[in-house]
Amino acid sequence: MLFTDRTDAGRRLASALRHLKVRDPLVLGLPRGGVPVAYEVAQALDAPLDVIVVRKLGVPHHPELGFGAIGEGGVRVISDEIVRHAGVREKDLLSVERAEETELVRRAGAYREGRPRLSLKDRAVVVVDDGVATGATARAACQVVRAQGAAHVVLAVPVASPDAVVRLREDVDEVVCLSTPNLFSAVGEWYRDFSQTSDEEVVALLARAPAGHVGTEDVEVDAGGVPLAGDLTLPGDAGALVVFAHGSGSSRHSPRNRSVATALNRAGLGTLLFDLLTPGEEVYRANVFDIDLLAGRLTDTTRWVRDRVSLTVGTFGASTGAAAALRAAAAPDPGVGAVVSRGGRPDLAGADLSGVRAPTLLIVGGDDTTVIDLNRQAQAALRCENRLEIIPGATHLFEEPGALDRVAELARDWFTAHLLP
Repeated sequence: MLFTDRTDAGRRLASALRHLKVRDPLVLGLPRGGVPVAYEVAQALDAPLDVIVVRKLGVPHHPELGFGAIGEGGVRVISDEIVRHAGVREKDLLSVERAEETELVRRAGAYREGRPRLSLKDRAVVVVDDGVATGATARAACQVVRAQGAAHVVLAVPVASPDAVVRLREDVDEVVCLSTPNLFSAVGEWYRDFSQTSDEEVVALLARAPAGHVGTEDVEVDAGGVPLAGDLTLPGDAGALVVFAHGSGSSRHSPRNRSVATALNRAGLGTLLFDLLTPGEEVYRANVFDIDLLAGRLTDTTRWVRDRVSLTVGTFGASTGAAAALRAAAAPDPGVGAVVSRGGRPDLAGADLSGVRAPTLLIVGGDDTTVIDLNRQAQAALRCENRLEIIPGATHLFEEPGALDRVAELARDWFTAHLLP
């Protein structure tokens, strides 16, 4: 079984876990890669989402051999047998534990941003990761969850080695695994997209989960007669809505766009992330750069969403999606109140730039020099209110620590200023 990405894996895994909904479970994701998978499970089960942060305790001078693990709340799981056979002295054990506890507290605090840890006492708990190779981390997590008082522990993963699944059944009440291929060497080989999950994405998903699983719905956008899959999120106090146009090689599952969308949701803005192309169209690379096609889809989608929610609409475009957003904003009666471009190619909108009337914010990474020049040229062609923001030290994908947070802040402020009453 091959998964498109962690979102796809999470949705498929969620289908196999629906029997747990009657148990009113908590869902815990193992940072970092397990959290996007756990987010989809929490959505489907209408369950609270948190992280399970554990630190393996490694034998000094042989750290890959774990003699135990620690978790939050002072929980420690120690293998006396390994301690004895490895000759770990008490002072060495305490030294390793202190060092790992410092890192555990730091990571847990960073991920939750001040939110309290969910109590597991007497609850059914689903521990989720994106896959299991040896099972050492997953086993430690399940042992810590049990020690924290969970009444029923389920380990859920999309893919795992057969041997690891056999060993893990000893530590949990239930293992749910979609695929246990015999020829297993690494988790990543069972994903088309196994790009690294960032700390920023973990934080964004945790922040989004409490409100997101109430107000997010899978929709089928009618883009001029073409059905396109989308995710529509409407906070209870939504005063406007932002439609996202992703860039080349991306989709509505883009972790960067989803991170920005989360920040907008928290500011009272609805969001629609949708696929600009059908699966059949994505096969032909030329379609990704067909700005006329993409702009037409965005115009039709903007019209569709305005009819559905009756809110002021803005557009957020990334890469080639930014060109589509600007071209759509230049169309007659576009119905667009503001535009934000992230690492965009506004130059691809060509002569249509002079016809844009919506206030436009261009955001570019300071180390993305070629795209900076293209944005400066495009800015000179705009005849609407506009601003160019350059984020120092950021590259094209804004993967540097804090860079994407700054994008989200700028977009939030621009949209709230120009879309909300």
